[in-house]
Amino acid sequence: MNIFKKFPKTFWVANSSELFERWAWYGLFNVLAIYLTDPTDTGALGFSQEQKGALMGIISSMVYFLPVFTGAISDKIGYKKSLIIAFVLYFVGYLLMGQVSSYTAVFIAFGIVGLGAAIFKPIISATISKTTTKETSSLGFGIFYMMVNFGALIGPVVASKLREENWNYVFFSSAAAIGINILLVLFLYKEPVKELNKDSLLDSIKKIFLNIITVFKDWKFLLFLLLIVGFWTMYMQLFFTLPVFIGQWMDTTILYDAIASISPMLASKIGTPTGEIAPEMILNIDALYIVIFQIMISTFVMKWKALNAMISGIFVAAVGIGLMFMFNSPFFVFLAILIFAFGEMASSPKITEYIGLIAPKDKKALYMGMSFLPVAGGNFFAGILSGNVYGAMSDKITIITKELTKNNITVPEISESFTQTDLINLACNKLDMSQTELTNYLWTTYNPDNIWFVFTAIGLVTVVGLILYNKFIIKTEKKEL
Repeated sequence: MNIFKKFPKTFWVANSSELFERWAWYGLFNVLAIYLTDPTDTGALGFSQEQKGALMGIISSMVYFLPVFTGAISDKIGYKKSLIIAFVLYFVGYLLMGQVSSYTAVFIAFGIVGLGAAIFKPIISATISKTTTKETSSLGFGIFYMMVNFGALIGPVVASKLREENWNYVFFSSAAAIGINILLVLFLYKEPVKELNKDSLLDSIKKIFLNIITVFKDWKFLLFLLLIVGFWTMYMQLFFTLPVFIGQWMDTTILYDAIASISPMLASKIGTPTGEIAPEMILNIDALYIVIFQIMISTFVMKWKALNAMISGIFVAAVGIGLMFMFNSPFFVFLAILIFAFGEMASSPKITEYIGLIAPKDKKALYMGMSFLPVAGGNFFAGILSGNVYGAMSDKITIITKELTKNNITVPEISESFTQTDLINLACNKLDMSQTELTNYLWTTYNPDNIWFVFTAIGLVTVVGLILYNKFIIKTEKKEL
């Protein structure tokens, strides 16, 4: 227990800030796709899948791309000032998102949140690094990772219950969590000791561009980063597409009833007042699996070569993501997410480990700083798949419109006066079906589940690419990593 006393106060402040920041971020992010696309008469915004994909993809990619630059700015102005700026942006952005409804305004508001996240990310990791020693580093980052997962687990549960009352409460909750962080930083955060950067801000930014060019000249490393974009593109469908898919195509009342038959109290706690299980509650099982199984999986693959673990993990994750979209049973999703989570836990940590292994000794920090770039690329392309591709292949509103048009039924445009709910009711009336019958008919006629081919294919192409990379590039250098 004495080792815990070796962590300075700022270490614990940083970890607490991470918990509340992840609480706020995932509290919104897990329900964001639903909020953007659900009918306006439910309090959501009723945007198209294409609009949702563009908004989530562009802003999320910005969150992971900008730290390449924001880290240098924070080094110049100080971590504490940067954290305050980040949290103020978060706070304003979250509040604003709950007050605006036009696509442009929501895009700007979420962009403000994204900018806050881009400033926050490199600072908090750097703070943990600078407040730990060689002796305490392993435990320190373990505590940090635990806080990340606790925040990611708790936030969506709170948000799910709040949106039952009013969508605005979700944004107020995220803003409140960030408000706690503002107080923590103002009164308890102490600037960690760091090397003085005597360069001007302009010179620091110039060095960043030169560093990027230096890294990209290493074509083997660049090729690896491009391959890993595929993994993150597949992975982000968990947040971009799965909540919408569950909401559109799965009857979660059967899941609620099954839970209620075992524990009515549990069903009422995790379910909705209408006797359903919200999509974000099902999605959140991924974070729970990680909390339960991450140490076991990490121990299992500990002695594996990094590339072998990545290849195996991404293959398993590709199978899991395919199974999520192959069936319209909420029971099956639990198994699919478990399979996906095993692959995620085996591969994701190994990506960072591998970059550390292949980086030249004098450029490790530089190479590790580039590890966010594949995540940025993955988010961007995930937005395209979740928007344009899902919208064309699997979006229920698009498919209903096709079916009604095929039957020579006039379909009004979706608007404030004619919502998505009105369209579904129109289809039920004109086709003489209940909503359940309509969903089943569209599922068997238009096969929206075919989207699984796309998501799984991306994962499998990544696996094949890494196998070829390992065989023809790494092994030819006698470096089996």
